Amino acid sequence: MTSSAPASTARPPQRIWTLAWPIILSNVTVPLLGLVDTAVVGHLPDSRYLAAVTLGATLFGFLYWGFGFLRMGTTGLTSQAVGREDDEAVRHLLGQSLLLAAAIGGGLILAGGPLVEFGLWLLDGSAEATALATEYARIRLLSAPAVLANYAILGWFLGQQNSRVTLAILVLTNGVNIVLDLLFVVGLGMTSDGVAWATVIADYSALIVGLWLVSRQLRILEGRFRRSRLLRLSAYGELFQVNANLFVRTLGLLFAMAFFTSRGAAQGDTVLAANAVLLQFVMLTSYGLDGFAHAAEALTGRSVGRRRFDEFAATVRGAARFSLATAGAAALAFALGGELLIAALTDLPAVRDTAGHYLPWMVAMPLIAVWSYLLDGVFIGATAIREMRNSIFLALAAYLPTWWLTQGWGNHGLWLAFTLFTAVRSGVLIAYYLGYRRGRWSS
Repeated sequence: MTSSAPASTARPPQRIWTLAWPIILSNVTVPLLGLVDTAVVGHLPDSRYLAAVTLGATLFGFLYWGFGFLRMGTTGLTSQAVGREDDEAVRHLLGQSLLLAAAIGGGLILAGGPLVEFGLWLLDGSAEATALATEYARIRLLSAPAVLANYAILGWFLGQQNSRVTLAILVLTNGVNIVLDLLFVVGLGMTSDGVAWATVIADYSALIVGLWLVSRQLRILEGRFRRSRLLRLSAYGELFQVNANLFVRTLGLLFAMAFFTSRGAAQGDTVLAANAVLLQFVMLTSYGLDGFAHAAEALTGRSVGRRRFDEFAATVRGAARFSLATAGAAALAFALGGELLIAALTDLPAVRDTAGHYLPWMVAMPLIAVWSYLLDGVFIGATAIREMRNSIFLALAAYLPTWWLTQGWGNHGLWLAFTLFTAVRSGVLIAYYLGYRRGRWSS
């Protein structure tokens, strides 16, 4: 009998909150790191250093997010193996995911030169900032194996309903990064290269701690690694299938975000800056909604593995209540305090006025997007990844024509198209969920 995830007698809402709060708390460290990076480099005598870090961080944000399937796919498959009480599968999913992370990370380092040049060309910064960003990016590429391995480790622990490891690793990563930022830039007089080296060292520090935590957990699991399951390509079939669909789905999301940014930029720097400010509202909402979605991943996956669809439904209902409460609170906060939040994010009068003009879209967004966050977690846990992929394609099919038809509405048309993209994505996932609840996800 497996001991990787002890059976819990807690009611679904209690279990959801127990899993969600460390994730929500760990998410708070992400913007804190961004603020420190900006503050440290922003006080250097030349603005090109801040521009370089911004370009490089944007590039790697998109690049590493594209490989986020290593976290999501590992969570879904591990949680189902836990539900089946299959210690061997739990163990080998970790080994396979780490080997896959090492292979992809090594490939990124080898292909890094052309990849960095192409990415920075798309971002189209100034010549001076791009030269510094290239140096920054070449350093950051060295951490690719560590970043991707950390994704796999976080997904594996979350699949076993251990979200406190997520908190520990992310707090460690960002804490080390902040300390080294200050040491290298303020203490040693380095510039954007110091920020890059701080991140690389922090990523490998987190990997060392993560592997130590993994070694402790492996002592609990029964059995040993089998070379045939780690080195035989056919043994990766399910992992490849899940991750390939997650990769395509993530590329669709990246395209939607990049298209939104580029169409905003085409309307001028003020609109671009205002949209960037408003997208921070979306990020703020995601900190809470992601916590409940990740909890749903672990719990629904375990229910699918156990074939306990009564538990599955109870988990979805509990996570939905938490998610809707969070989305409602966010919408109310943006309606009542949105202008104050905009003022806190920028002191440029033109950007403030422009962002305030489009603020009503932010009030509506949490109530529309909540379903896509929640059901992404449910579908990852159930490894129904093709449905997630399909929802992105259908949403893009609504997004692009809507933008084309409403170009005369300016930025309102762009926000309408982006909101419709989110609504269609949510609607498709709801339709899939209701259909499956009457079929394969029923007791």
